[in-house]
Amino acid sequence: MTEIILDAAPDLDFDLKGLPKVSLHDHLDGGLRPATIIELAEAVGHTLPSTDPVALGEWFRESADSGSLVRYLETFDHTIAVMQTKDGLFRVAKEFVEDLADDGVVYGEVRWAPEQHLQQGLSLDDVVDAVQAGLEAGVDAVAESGRDIQVGQLITAMRHADRGQEIAELAVRHRNNGAVGFDIAGAEDGFLPARFKDAFTYLAQHNFPATVHAGEAAGLESIQSALVDGRALRLGHGVRIAEDITVEFDDEDADEADDNIGMVTLGDLASWVRDRGIALEICPSSNLQTGAIAGFGEGIESHPLDMLYQLGFNVTINTDNRLMSGVTLTDEFELLVETFDYDLDDLLELTLNAAEAAFLPLEEKEALVEYINEFYDELG
Repeated sequence: MTEIILDAAPDLDFDLKGLPKVSLHDHLDGGLRPATIIELAEAVGHTLPSTDPVALGEWFRESADSGSLVRYLETFDHTIAVMQTKDGLFRVAKEFVEDLADDGVVYGEVRWAPEQHLQQGLSLDDVVDAVQAGLEAGVDAVAESGRDIQVGQLITAMRHADRGQEIAELAVRHRNNGAVGFDIAGAEDGFLPARFKDAFTYLAQHNFPATVHAGEAAGLESIQSALVDGRALRLGHGVRIAEDITVEFDDEDADEADDNIGMVTLGDLASWVRDRGIALEICPSSNLQTGAIAGFGEGIESHPLDMLYQLGFNVTINTDNRLMSGVTLTDEFELLVETFDYDLDDLLELTLNAAEAAFLPLEEKEALVEYINEFYDELG
């Protein structure tokens, strides 16, 4: 049994946007600028719901805010449609990096599914090369503005398709060309990671790391399969691990006392995830939009991330899809401050969790951690 305590709200007087951030779960096709979508759509003859940037941005947010992961995923039809050429992929990737840097991100992993970008005749290697060129151009543009950012690709296979082995081989093939990890994404419910067991074995044989979407649209069985069949080092979202946690409050109304104490019991799976420091790539706003936290309550205050964080889970904070959710990582930090009363020390710990979970060589990871710590020390 573990005690969990609800603390009082702190007073904050620092610039959230200026804090160095680490982004581990951010989809390339979910982070386009509305104006870019409109220009690229016109060039390829794709019809959009609106050709006004403001109205189009609102359409994406409203469509995504449905409480359904299936409908949420439908919004990607428009973004993927304009990412079928080398020029389109290059531009989207370059702007993606620039937007991350503007949000204070100093290290970001960009996940995307190459198999979804072959409609105009490009090969899998072609699209990976185009995205990598765009990412590098974005890094250079950021450097020219006097800032630094480092990025890597998370090569993703669509879990409802049958190209897992092919995409795993693609990821390993590009490990020296920007690819830092592998993922599976798409409709989670009904498509366990076990479908790609052989591909995950191939990755393990080639010492290539994997993060697996699990614990978002499906529950504990999906998480278990991600860990066993997928050999996942991180869990994409992973919020439904809270279904394996039992909380009993001493006071029947936990909201009436800031010092309310609850007794918590972890199941075997939750204990395994926590005790081994398996990182949870939690995306607060997206989790609310897609219904991933519906079993815990209706509002963001019901999100189990605070409980997981207090219990010592390796919680990291991410955006998922900045266009669809209408958020930045700064916005998500602000949401935590407002909802869960987090202070500077909390934000530092969450950022260090992400840095230490990054798919980076040890020396680069240590340098990233040192930079973040030094920045926060100067604030103190």
